[in-house]
Amino acid sequence: MNNIKPWDHGPWSVCGKGRFFRHTDGSPFFWLADTAWLLFTRTTREEARLYLKDRRVKGFNVIQIMIIHHPESANAYGKRPFIEGNFTAPDLNQEETNGSFWDYADEVITMAEEEGLYVALVPVWGGVVKGGALDADSARNYGQWLAARYQKHPHILWLIGGDIKGSIRTDVWESLACAIREVSPNQPMTFHPFGRTQSSTWFHYKDWLDFNMFQSGHRRYDQLKGEDPAAWIGEDNWRYVQADYDKEPAKPTLDGEPSYEGIPHGLHDANEPLWEAKDARRYAYWSVFAGACGHTYGHNAVMQFYNPDIGRPGAYGCTLSWTEALDADGAAQMVYLKNLMLSRPYFERIPDPTLIHGNPGQRYDYVISTRGDSCLMIYTYSGRPFELNMGSISGTEVTGWWFNPRSGESEYIGAFQNTGISSFDPPGQQVEGNDWVLILDDASKQYDAPGIVQT
Repeated sequence: MNNIKPWDHGPWSVCGKGRFFRHTDGSPFFWLADTAWLLFTRTTREEARLYLKDRRVKGFNVIQIMIIHHPESANAYGKRPFIEGNFTAPDLNQEETNGSFWDYADEVITMAEEEGLYVALVPVWGGVVKGGALDADSARNYGQWLAARYQKHPHILWLIGGDIKGSIRTDVWESLACAIREVSPNQPMTFHPFGRTQSSTWFHYKDWLDFNMFQSGHRRYDQLKGEDPAAWIGEDNWRYVQADYDKEPAKPTLDGEPSYEGIPHGLHDANEPLWEAKDARRYAYWSVFAGACGHTYGHNAVMQFYNPDIGRPGAYGCTLSWTEALDADGAAQMVYLKNLMLSRPYFERIPDPTLIHGNPGQRYDYVISTRGDSCLMIYTYSGRPFELNMGSISGTEVTGWWFNPRSGESEYIGAFQNTGISSFDPPGQQVEGNDWVLILDDASKQYDAPGIVQT
C-alpha cells in the first residue's frame, strides 16, 4: 500500500477561480467518489476492509456513507446508534462484545484513513428528518456531538441532507450544518439533495456550503412522471453543472448521485432495463467536461451491500451480490477519467462549447468540450463525427490523440495546423457506448500520452 495519503499534501480548499479543489502544497484534488450508503450497517469488519481496499485499488478517493438510515437501525453486530431512537442519547454501551454502533463506525472510518480514502458522511438520511424524527434543537446537539467525535480526522467530509429537497425542514439542515461547522470549521461540507435538484437552489450563499452537489438521479429522458416538461433535464446532467457554473460567488460543483450501474431506469420498477457501465461513463464525462470538480459513481448492489445469502430481498430489484458487483465495468473505468484530467494542466480548465463547429447534437449524440490554455478535450458518447473550430489553444501546430474511456488507452493520430476548421471521426461505428475523447495539445508542450498523470 502507498503510505502517502492524499491529505499528506495538506488539506484541500477551493481554488481555480472557485471551480476546483487544491491541496495546500498546490497539487490538485479530483473528487472521485464511490457510493457506500449502508457500509456502517450492512458489513462486518472483514467485509468493510475488503470493500475499502478494493475501492482504493480502483482509484477512488472518496467514499460516501450514510451514518443514520433510521434511528433504530442496527448494524451487522446488532448494535443500534441511539437509546430508544433518541438522537440526543447515543448508545455508547461497550460492555457487550463488538462494542457499540459508534465503535464500529469509528473502526470503519479508521480503515478508510489507513487506505488513504476520504469519507463523506451523511449524518442522517433525509427521510428521517422529513418524517419528524429530528427537530432543529436535537439536530444541533447531534451535530455538535458528531463533529466533536470526528473533528481530528483529516479525511472527514460532511454531506448534509440525504436525498431530500432543502426546502423540506430547512431549519433542521441549517441547525445541523452550523453545529458541525462551529465545532469543526475546517472539514469541507455540502448538501446531498433529492433527485433532479441541486444544493445551490437553497444553500449556495450559505457560508457552511463549501461546494455544490446535485443529484441527476435515475430517470430516462422519457420518464417525466409529473415533472414540468418545460424544465425537464432528463439525463443531461451537464445542465446542472452549467446552472451552478453561472452562479456567483463561484463554487465547485459535482454530480453526487447519477444513475447507478445495475439499477432500473426510473429506480422503482424492476422490469425496466438496468443502467450500464456506458451510462455511468457518460454521466461522468458529461459533468466533468461541463466544469464539475469531480464525480460520484454508484452501483445498485454495492451502495446497499446486498447479500443474497442473508435472505433479505434486495432493494430496487437487486439480485447481484455486492462482492460480485465490486468488479462491475463502470467501477473499474472511473479512474480513467481521473487520470485523464490529471494528465494535463488542471486549474486552467474551462468548459467551452464554442470549440464545436456547428450543432453539438442532442441527448446521446451530444458532443461536449473543455479546454485549458494549451490543451482541449472533446467527449462523444456515441462516437459520432464532429468538426472543431481550431485556434482556441496555444501553438501553431497541435498533436492529436484518441482516448478510450473503456480501457484508459490512447492512440496518437498525428499533428494538425491550429487554424480553420478540422473534422474528426472517432474509431468504430456510431452507436451508444462507443465513446471517445479527442485530445489536442499544443505540440510545443510535448505532453505525455493522455492518462499519464502529471507529477
